[in-house]
Amino acid sequence: MRAAVPSRVLLHRCAIALLACVLVSGCGGREEAPEAPRTVLVTRVGAHAGTGTSLAGEIRARHETQLGFQVAGRMVERQAEVGDRVERGELLARLEPDDLQARERAARAQLAAAEAELGRARADQARFRVLAEDQLVSRSTLDTQNAAATAAQGQVDAARAELELARNQAGHTRLLSPADGVIAALHAETGQVLGAGQPVFTLATDGDREVVFAVAEGQVGHIRPGDPVQVEPWTGEGGRLNASVREVAPAADPTTRTYQVRATIDAPPGALELGQSARVFLPDGGADTLSVPLAALQPNPEGGKAVFVLAADSTVALRPVQAGAYAADGVAVMEGLRAGEWVVAAGGHLLREGMAVRPVDAEGRSVAPGDGTP
Repeated sequence: MRAAVPSRVLLHRCAIALLACVLVSGCGGREEAPEAPRTVLVTRVGAHAGTGTSLAGEIRARHETQLGFQVAGRMVERQAEVGDRVERGELLARLEPDDLQARERAARAQLAAAEAELGRARADQARFRVLAEDQLVSRSTLDTQNAAATAAQGQVDAARAELELARNQAGHTRLLSPADGVIAALHAETGQVLGAGQPVFTLATDGDREVVFAVAEGQVGHIRPGDPVQVEPWTGEGGRLNASVREVAPAADPTTRTYQVRATIDAPPGALELGQSARVFLPDGGADTLSVPLAALQPNPEGGKAVFVLAADSTVALRPVQAGAYAADGVAVMEGLRAGEWVVAAGGHLLREGMAVRPVDAEGRSVAPGDGTP
């Protein structure tokens, strides 16, 4: 006969069985709730047309020359600072002259010795010529004396050239300004030992002024030497000035991946200051020029740039584009987009291909992507 099971043990077993049923039902294949669409800010392509035509530039001199000594030595004096205006022939710096002056004295002494040897050789030559006429010495002996006199003359010529070189080098201890202009940069300090040709100053000479600006890889192909541009000082004073592209860098900067462009400005003397910031306005690309906000650009996994485009079913697709000129409030798009399309203007780094979104415009209104109107 089986013993009766206590009620406490029976309740415990029932509780375990009930918990197991709950766990089994909870581990069933119930699908997770779908992810809610993410709200994103969108804008229409071309809404900021023309923003890519203005670039930042800097006013430079047409000719910028690096000045240095033609000889090596220690710089003992520097009389010009950055920003100083200098005139042609003005003393800018000086090297210690002692070593070069000693070399000049040595060259002068060598010349004196060579001239004395030449005098002796010529005197011997004259005596042997008389003896040869009286047939007291052989013809070969006279030829030997003639050769000695010729060699002595060569030694004098070499010593004279060495003295002239030493004098020139002693004069090169003074660095003079080759033209009127402004000291744009300083590369050495007093007491520094310099090599021959090592830059000491950068001189921005008076004359034509240029604007230097950078363009993106996608736009450099549309700029050629001779193309007209307009330049406006950042302060707005003086209005826009006409300029002409003089040169376009053949290679991109390894850091910024942009191309440097220099344009000569048609401006009266003194109208622009060196180093002044300016806006450069490129020729209008026409109605087909499209642009998007700078924040819309995303890295393309295959290289270059891309943007998230809003599809008709309110999902986003990453589309490669060719970016043009950058501006403060937008970037030109040369290829990859059509006018009127909606693109994600901000927060693209949080999205992924095919992700469902809830698009809104800058006013917070929902966007209907099917017809391209809010």
